[in-house]
Amino acid sequence: MVHVSQVVNDADLNKSLGPGLENLNIEDFGKKDEYHTSVYGSHYATRELPRFEMPEEEMPREIAYRLIKDDLSLDGTPTLNLASFVTTYMEDEAEKLMIDAFPKNFIDYEEYPMSAQIQNRCVNMIARLFNAPVHEEESNAMGVSTVGSSEAIMLGVLAMKKRWQAKRRAEGKPCDKPNIIMNAAVQVCWEKAARYFDIEEKYVFCTATRYVIDPEEAISLIDENTIGICAILGTTYTGEYEDVKKLNDLLVERNIDVNIHVDAASGGFVAPFVNPGLQWDFRLPKVTSINVSGHKYGLVYPGVGWVVWRDPEYVPKELIFTINYLGADQASLTLNFSRGASQIIGQYYQLIRLGKSGYRAIMSNLTRTADFLAAVLEKLDFIILSQGGGKGLPLVAFRLDPAKGHLYDEFAISHQLRERGWQVPAYTLPVAKEPGAKPIKLMRVVVREDFSAARGRALIEDIKLALGVLNAMDQKKLDEHREHVQRSVLARWKTTGHRRRVDEHYVGKGKGVSQGEQAESPLVGEKTNGVC
Repeated sequence: MVHVSQVVNDADLNKSLGPGLENLNIEDFGKKDEYHTSVYGSHYATRELPRFEMPEEEMPREIAYRLIKDDLSLDGTPTLNLASFVTTYMEDEAEKLMIDAFPKNFIDYEEYPMSAQIQNRCVNMIARLFNAPVHEEESNAMGVSTVGSSEAIMLGVLAMKKRWQAKRRAEGKPCDKPNIIMNAAVQVCWEKAARYFDIEEKYVFCTATRYVIDPEEAISLIDENTIGICAILGTTYTGEYEDVKKLNDLLVERNIDVNIHVDAASGGFVAPFVNPGLQWDFRLPKVTSINVSGHKYGLVYPGVGWVVWRDPEYVPKELIFTINYLGADQASLTLNFSRGASQIIGQYYQLIRLGKSGYRAIMSNLTRTADFLAAVLEKLDFIILSQGGGKGLPLVAFRLDPAKGHLYDEFAISHQLRERGWQVPAYTLPVAKEPGAKPIKLMRVVVREDFSAARGRALIEDIKLALGVLNAMDQKKLDEHREHVQRSVLARWKTTGHRRRVDEHYVGKGKGVSQGEQAESPLVGEKTNGVC
């Protein structure tokens, strides 16, 4: 799926709902009809909301609010969206602080110095949470806030690339073919960073029994053009933590001058509280930068992210800009410029409101809930692919048992659950090309702060109901159901002509396959993308 919008041609502005319906309209109340009864008693209720061109005349605020709210009611329910790691609940007090900060442009440090100070406080707290070497005299870890982990990762990748290029130039060697090593299960922003910044992607693919990076294979891919290695603290697909320590130790043992960036988008606010003994952060000398998403298990509404570097030496000075057109000299290290201060303030609220004990209690509860859900799904004959007991993220990745000979697949179950309001994604793992290898389909339930035991029980009942419905179907019915699922997916994304043309232009141009696009023919040995 490509999230790009195309401008509609004039010829398509008034496209009818179907043949013979070109002149069918609801009778007008009159051009000067005024809103004085209710929203639905006005002429606005008989007209579509403007979609392609700004209207000539204004409308009452109550009308605009109500009609937009009605449109948005067709979205899914955030609390039932078990595909996403993104925070869907914050306390009222946090929301009030964030609303108060809506007018503040965070980048204007001169005008809003306290907001800038709050960012500094957050960076310090997060750096210490990740065991930055603050007790070493000559060490001076640094970091910035971002709009999310995507920007944080891009800054981290840029820093690695520029540092590698500077070193190569100093040695009189070519620096035009950088590469980066990563698991094929990385989030799509890693692919974007590589392609946007002209970096070759070197993938370590998953296997039928291994869903994370193989440290030995990763090290074997290193050459003189390698700018760094990505290690994931909680993969998008199964939530498993990659062995950052093993990567670090191999690099040290073999005296290889390549560093590690840890993508802790999801795990950065989980592992320190649930599995504090796990060594994945700045305790390891080869880990030079870490990103984390505040809007995932940092418990803040989207979007806010953070990136921290072990030392300023890992951030080339050419990436830092000094500007003075907002009233004072200030340094800027962002891909973005103007943005609101609300999410940064929301992050600070959560850090001081909950403290370490609060985060520990929440993450422990989520882990226990995920373990309970995994145990029940295993009793329902699913194979559990995720790691429980705090060894991975609080999620459950599961698949049907191939030995049971089911006539349906995980995509069919996902569709059945969608009809009950649940959004439980089905997708395929990016497995290596091997003789006789088959694509591995799986489903995933992300356990977030607002996923209570009662909600978990309701989900289990609906999964049992979905299985009952599918088990009752014969082959013919299942084939019809599969076709219905495919039509539904297409209908969701290709409802209008302009969206269809955009998709037809771009889909298939890249290397990745998103959830739902190749549901019936997932690729083996190709990069796929899960839902975040």
